[in-house]
Amino acid sequence: MHVSGTGSEAGPKSGSGVDQEFLALERELAVFLRRARAQSGEMAREVHPELEPAAYGLFVRLDDAGPQRATDLAGYFGVGKATMSRQLRALEDLGLVARDPDPADGRASLVRLTEEGQGRFRHVRDARRERYVRKLADWDRAEVAELARLLHHFNVRSAEG
Repeated sequence: MHVSGTGSEAGPKSGSGVDQEFLALERELAVFLRRARAQSGEMAREVHPELEPAAYGLFVRLDDAGPQRATDLAGYFGVGKATMSRQLRALEDLGLVARDPDPADGRASLVRLTEEGQGRFRHVRDARRERYVRKLADWDRAEVAELARLLHHFNVRSAEG
């Protein structure tokens, strides 16, 4: 895997003035995102048959970062408070998340995975990671680490707007 030095070098442009590297990036991201959405839907349904695809990302975030306010989750995912509230209510109704009073502000609550939610999520997550291990078995570990680093960098930049 080759990464250019500063990332600011201009690439060759087609006759229409379009940067071919960015066209390739757009094309590959479109395929990746479509597949990721489909897989998230599958993973969410594996956690519970009634879950919508966006729920899987909530599980990932709550498992990684611990209990959080609904407004913080909405900000992290770039969705409105009403959308987040609806998604969390559905997860609460299924017994997969719970709300506890926020010790820093009694008027607010923190959302956390329940034992049931955490157990179901981790079972599915572990199976998903095994699939990644199999799919990337012929990759060097440094390439896997570099891909993760670049995706993280991209996600951070994407959150900045």
